Amino acid sequence: MPVVQIDGGPLSVEKKRELCGNITEALSTAYGLPKSAYIILIRENTGENVGVGGELLCDRH
Repeated sequence: MPVVQIDGGPLSVEKKRELCGNITEALSTAYGLPKSAYIILIRENTGENVGVGGELLCDRH
């Protein structure tokens, strides 16, 4: 079973549904496996939990 992991900012449930549907469709086309073969993990991170270039995203201007 192919697994896709997405790390990003928070999304609404509606956007997560759309994202999972679109990614699953693309994977099914590429791999030729049934849609039920794919696992998609969404991990949401807020700006105070992500550092880039030595600073937190929430501190960037």
